[in-house]
Amino acid sequence: MASSEVAHIYSETFPFWNAISEDERKELCQNTDTVFYEKGRTIHSGGECSGVILVRSGSLRLYMMSDQGKDITLYRLQGGDLCMLSASCLLDAITFDVFVDAEEESVCHVMNGAVFAAMAERNPAMKIFALETVVSRFSDVMWVMQQILFMSMDRRLAIFLADESVRTGSDVIALTHEQIARYMGSAREVVSRMLKYFANEGIVEVSRKGIRILDKARLRQLTL
Repeated sequence: MASSEVAHIYSETFPFWNAISEDERKELCQNTDTVFYEKGRTIHSGGECSGVILVRSGSLRLYMMSDQGKDITLYRLQGGDLCMLSASCLLDAITFDVFVDAEEESVCHVMNGAVFAAMAERNPAMKIFALETVVSRFSDVMWVMQQILFMSMDRRLAIFLADESVRTGSDVIALTHEQIARYMGSAREVVSRMLKYFANEGIVEVSRKGIRILDKARLRQLTL
């Protein structure tokens, strides 16, 4: 993609764009790669500095992983969303590792992390934007932690199914029990038992194709 096209996208995305110099705007565009990621590809692994990622299309999943290989989804990024946690060189205060996978075929603009970090040090508006972006995402992370620590499993699963239905625009959740368990940071057996309970109550229908929501009103009641 031409630098002029990237510059136009950045001008509509970054509130600091007019606060940095013309040379800096050019430098940021020249240090941007437009990358296509296949579904399932790992984009960022742990403490590496993969750069600042702007999602143009598709969907990315950010998650943490335990030493035993168990992972839990922190949040997802859709078109127009920005990922700062993939640029560890930009945020020295972030000491935990996050991983980023492409949930769908995705197109992203990836800005060189070191260039972005050096530019942010010279430009307070840019630095403030980066920090505010990270802080806004921590509310999503805290919501996940709140679910794990304080919510019952039936409520957590109901919230997950309802959110997935809204996200995909479909009443069918095309995920396996294993995938749902991974996203929720639970065990497959626990998810399967709870889905069986939901099915017996007529809330969902479970099949090889996925989980179909039959009673949205009952499901919403469980989320409260």
